[in-house]
Amino acid sequence: MTLVPLTILVPLVAAGLLAASRPLASRLLADVIALGAAVAVLVMCAILTHRASHGEIVYWWGAWRPHGGVSLGISFAFDSLGAGFATFAAALMVAALVFSWRFFETVDHLYHTVLLVFLAAMVGFCLSGDLFNMFVFFELMGVSAYVLAGFLIEHRSPLEGSLNFAITNSAGGVLVLFGIGLIYGRTGALNLAQIGQTLGHVHPDGLVVAGFALVVCGFLVKAAAVPFHFWLADAYAVAPTPVCILFAGAMSELGLLGVARVYWTSFAGVFGAHEGELRAVLVTVGIVTALAGALMTLGQHHLKRMLAFATVSYIGLFLVGVGLLSRDGLGGAAAYVVGDGLVKASLFVCVGILQHRCASVDEVDLHGRGRVLPIAGVLFGVGALAVAGLPPFGPFLGKALVEDAALGQPGYGWVPALMLIAAALSGGAILRAGARVFLGLGPRGEPDESSDEAREEAEPESEEPHDSTPWLMWVPALALMAAGLAWGLIPDLSHSIGAAAARFVDHAGYARAVLDGVLTTPGHVLAPHGASPGSYLYGVGAALGAVAVAALALIRDGERRLGPLMALRAPLQGLRRLHSGHVGDYVAWLTAGVTVIGGVFMIALI
Repeated sequence: MTLVPLTILVPLVAAGLLAASRPLASRLLADVIALGAAVAVLVMCAILTHRASHGEIVYWWGAWRPHGGVSLGISFAFDSLGAGFATFAAALMVAALVFSWRFFETVDHLYHTVLLVFLAAMVGFCLSGDLFNMFVFFELMGVSAYVLAGFLIEHRSPLEGSLNFAITNSAGGVLVLFGIGLIYGRTGALNLAQIGQTLGHVHPDGLVVAGFALVVCGFLVKAAAVPFHFWLADAYAVAPTPVCILFAGAMSELGLLGVARVYWTSFAGVFGAHEGELRAVLVTVGIVTALAGALMTLGQHHLKRMLAFATVSYIGLFLVGVGLLSRDGLGGAAAYVVGDGLVKASLFVCVGILQHRCASVDEVDLHGRGRVLPIAGVLFGVGALAVAGLPPFGPFLGKALVEDAALGQPGYGWVPALMLIAAALSGGAILRAGARVFLGLGPRGEPDESSDEAREEAEPESEEPHDSTPWLMWVPALALMAAGLAWGLIPDLSHSIGAAAARFVDHAGYARAVLDGVLTTPGHVLAPHGASPGSYLYGVGAALGAVAVAALALIRDGERRLGPLMALRAPLQGLRRLHSGHVGDYVAWLTAGVTVIGGVFMIALI
């Protein structure tokens, strides 16, 4: 049990040591302390994940335990799914720090300090059993991320991207805070389990629905679901490449973890009678996010922006899994997050290697220049197919479990087809970029607005090309891709994740563990044992679709004839116009999204 507080204290103490040792200006000291702390957190979180597989772990800070079902203390209360996400975040942090070791020629101690604070915030968010504490870690995570996105602040583009990130996500934080205030006003509680117990005995009214809507929308801002997603590409495009590993692989996904945690611990009881309406809203938002992100991915020449919009698309697919409000959907989403996050993190590392070697992240400018990096080319091609859902690798397993969960839900048989389209478009865009950069396929093409952004935003990290790539930069690229591909091959993984999801959605068992200290061992869980035969067809279809999209896009770029892709031109141009880069527009869309989603919740849940 002593490991629980150490998962937060170790990175925070290490961050303090780094800040205090800054006058020594020893890069080696900073790298060693930061990497050692991250590895320690990874090991502790992995141990907690194993222990939590036998039941919830509840830790009361200061031993302030509840009495009579009333909690005044602060708790960390989590199962293997929450601890698993913390482990995943720590693993990506280790990869980011290893890549940073040789990526930056010079870097301040504050870079490592902020990374460790960011790690502590992510782990705290995953493990917290208190709604206000989730908000605290949510904001700490946000502030650290703003600093990291604009770390190279002497240049204009990181400053602009960081400001857009900070303003929109701060607005999301305010939404969460207001929602917490409304929920506290109705329940007099901040502990998730106590909120759930109190709301389970009341009828949902406008105050409860408004509080829920504000909290959910606030977390969806961090997750970058449509229409709250506009900040993401601006931030990812200018953030240092090691930071993008964390942003794309873990940070946005934690917003969805927040939605799932709050619903199943606090609101599943009060909204149980309206589960169908809530499912329809969340799945719709997820599908719209997936398709919009996929279209924007296809329209990018800036490699970081391309992967950023691919992240938006897959956030939508993950939200579909969560929004199905079923154990199988949640388990599939959890498997999908890890498999896709590992592969996408490796792709970001490959982009970083390209940037280090060629001083560019522009697909047009890099045409054929990637031939000097054949290993990166192979990783890029394999990663594109894996992202599309090629069996039997990690992303495919998660996608298949979500598709099977949707097919098992009456009225949602259309979901897998749209998921296939989104995966094919995103994977095809990545495959097209790899073919042009690493193989020189297709004519060079003409620079566009995305190319101008790429040249401007590539300057801060690598102004001049390098003649060689340090071997230490290849380690995270190869390790992350190997782990992402192998994720889907782990024996009995789907059964283990299904069992973990069953514990996650057991809000009554969670309340007993937190408020009464009674750990209930779930009975035999009929969890899925793998993907269905139909999911293999969807996976192969998505991979073949990605190859077709890439081929058609290359022909289009060369001959300037859209051909079969003509139907995508109008919606793509419309979407690009909406992404203006003006933070005022983004806040306006955020406000409109909260109004619409909140209004739909009011109509559906009362």
